[in-house]
Amino acid sequence: MAVPKRKVSNARRDSRRAHWKLALPGMVKCPNCQEFKLPHRVCGNCGFYKGKEVIKKEA
Repeated sequence: MAVPKRKVSNARRDSRRAHWKLALPGMVKCPNCQEFKLPHRVCGNCGFYKGKEVIKKEA
């Protein structure tokens, strides 16, 4: 079994992980209320999805 001969330094370990980060999700504007929302999901602001009211919003 392969075993490291020396300890990997913190700098080498951290530089390897430097590009391992979360990306921002792609946001789209709701065609009904113009708020940003995740694609293919019901708008949390107005409750519309594909031009139909899916969730009844109390005003």
